[in-house]
Amino acid sequence: MAQDTGFLSLQGCDDRRVGGIVGLLVGDALGVPYEFHEPEEIPKRELIDMTPPPGFRRAHSGVSPGTWSDDGAQALALLASLQECGRFSLVDFADRLLRWEREGYLAVGGHVFDIGIQTADALARLRDGVPARETGGADECENGNGSLMRVLPLALWHQGSDEELVRAAHLQSLPTHAHPRSLVACAFYCLVARGYLAGENDPWSMADERLGNLYADWPKASGRGAFMIELETLRQFGRSEQPRGTGYVVDTLYAARSALREETFEEVAKAAISFGCDTDTTAAVGCGLAGIKYGIDGIPTRWLKQLRGFDLFEPLILKLQGRD
Repeated sequence: MAQDTGFLSLQGCDDRRVGGIVGLLVGDALGVPYEFHEPEEIPKRELIDMTPPPGFRRAHSGVSPGTWSDDGAQALALLASLQECGRFSLVDFADRLLRWEREGYLAVGGHVFDIGIQTADALARLRDGVPARETGGADECENGNGSLMRVLPLALWHQGSDEELVRAAHLQSLPTHAHPRSLVACAFYCLVARGYLAGENDPWSMADERLGNLYADWPKASGRGAFMIELETLRQFGRSEQPRGTGYVVDTLYAARSALREETFEEVAKAAISFGCDTDTTAAVGCGLAGIKYGIDGIPTRWLKQLRGFDLFEPLILKLQGRD
């Protein structure tokens, strides 16, 4: 099957938002074949590519190289919802998640080949008629990375205040991941992305300080105490833990941060995958930010050429740029 080459047409685009979205999709697709492998099983960095080296036991062996997974499809569903509604609509977004699961909406070839257990359980509750605010897992053990992996388009699209962005980040997490830790991680990541877009020298420290100030002024009845506790959880984890590529939302956040210490998009992507396990999501989260930082032209041409699904992506990016 011939690969789509439409992503090459984006080279030369200086819109960092486009870099962010494409970076997320590239990171996701690049990480798909390496998923479920422990770090010691991942090939050496120079051998990591869309097609793994001969002899490597690929995850999702029936999936063509260059195909994004649930991470990319749900991120595009969020972007489409924002564009159609002109705001974040929890009901509309939840409906699109169901369309993705049921119809392969915004999945390459309409093929859904990967879905997290927590997300699957939440979407089953949605199908049963439970309101989207109540379907996400709310126990501490249910802090997977399924809402973090898709939230970047919100930060790229949103033009309101930091407080409004944080509230929307919380809301978009609720249908699948409702514990305060997941909400705070999504809010933190959105502010980091906003920092990269603004060219901040240290987007991570900026996001930490800004989110702490916002939560300090949060109405007590709106969960201020829980959000402050979970922000401190994120802070302590970032100071003391080694990066790991697990499906835990805090692991994913800090593995992405560690990968972003590299000096090129390619090295960020390979560093993220080298942590093993949930490689597609770690790379999607890290490469979304790397795409903002380095732009479209920082993404290797060979990866843009191999990335599939431009027909799904093009209408959304034209709307993002106001060219539809």
